[in-house]
Amino acid sequence: MSVAFTREEDLEATAADLADRPISPHPNLVTPEGLAAIEAELASARAAYTAAQVQGSIESDRTAMARATRDLRYWSARRASAQLIAPTADDGAVRFGGSVSIEREDGRAQTWRIVGEDEADPAAGSVSHVSPLARAVMGKRVGDEVTVAGQSAEIVAVG
Repeated sequence: MSVAFTREEDLEATAADLADRPISPHPNLVTPEGLAAIEAELASARAAYTAAQVQGSIESDRTAMARATRDLRYWSARRASAQLIAPTADDGAVRFGGSVSIEREDGRAQTWRIVGEDEADPAAGSVSHVSPLARAVMGKRVGDEVTVAGQSAEIVAVG
């Protein structure tokens, strides 16, 4: 039998079967900056998809096409479901898109901005609106006590 008629399992073919990125069941609330970031990611995914199509045969780089297709599906879905939440007048309560500073029992002070899931970056000081911390502080005001990670904390500033 000719080698041309045998099926070889290779890493490239296996990699082409990438699972879709999970999409959150929560409302896709976004800040204006978050919407811009989603649109930039969508443009990047479109460019990667086009580049993967142009770079030759599918057999030579199935992984690139699979990644580009998966990212394009994800960012298209996130853009379609995005609910832009414009900044509101400051009424003193913690709101989506705003910031909150807390002081923990051990004296540590932390400041967080409440943002959409795709724009959250805890290391940079932003947390998703569905995070336990955000849920604990939403609607609260300066002086209110909240429980964060099993510890008591006081809200010391709202922005």
